[in-house]
Amino acid sequence: MLKKSAALLMAAFLLVTVLVGGKTGAKSILGLILTVAALLTLLIPLLLKGWPTVLTTFLLCSYVAVVCFVILGGVNRKILCACLGTVAGMALAMLFGLGAQALAHVDGLRISDVEPLLQLRQSGTPIGLRGLLVAGIIISALGAVMDVAMSISSALSELKAVNPELTRRDLWKSGRNIGRDMVGTMTNTLILAFLGSGFTLIIYLYSLDLPWHELMSSSYLALEVVSGVASAIGVILSVPVTTILGAVLFTKRK
Repeated sequence: MLKKSAALLMAAFLLVTVLVGGKTGAKSILGLILTVAALLTLLIPLLLKGWPTVLTTFLLCSYVAVVCFVILGGVNRKILCACLGTVAGMALAMLFGLGAQALAHVDGLRISDVEPLLQLRQSGTPIGLRGLLVAGIIISALGAVMDVAMSISSALSELKAVNPELTRRDLWKSGRNIGRDMVGTMTNTLILAFLGSGFTLIIYLYSLDLPWHELMSSSYLALEVVSGVASAIGVILSVPVTTILGAVLFTKRK
């Protein structure tokens, strides 16, 4: 029954996406299939073979982002701007994740469901467990950064098409204003996604009547804060980066 419900829900998702999005919606489904396939058939097998967890995840996510953008819009300046902005945003999320991991003294070994992987490691599977926290940050930030980068790149491209006389400074100002409107909602989306994924455990911890400082300093919440904030920083900083790239690319002299 559960499998049938999941299949019906997935069919409804595909149908709604195509009906509302048309050809672009169909292309987005193709990109989603590619993303899931890359994670399941490339990333996980490579990590199980002992490839560097953080670097491998970053490179594969960057590759997936580029391919998905090309599927959606072909090869042009708008797509190039979105690709560069996405890679930069993920790189910033990765760097802040590594920094926060070092400052908070937490890593992938503190993740709540890492025990089965510890058993795999003890049986000889050379997976790098300590990098799993930052790898998760990169994957979580990927979708939001792609959304922000593409939205800004598309907006700047349209502005330039409507008014070819716009200067780089004009495009920068417009992109900055557009980005500011996006930052609040996107950061809320990321933080709430992290909290929502562990809402049951949060309710349990709250029911223990722990002092507020003990609740906030618990290992689980520390991991969620590191993950959520690092991802949000990557999304926020992708705004000015993509805006600068767009202002340069769309006003490039022949």
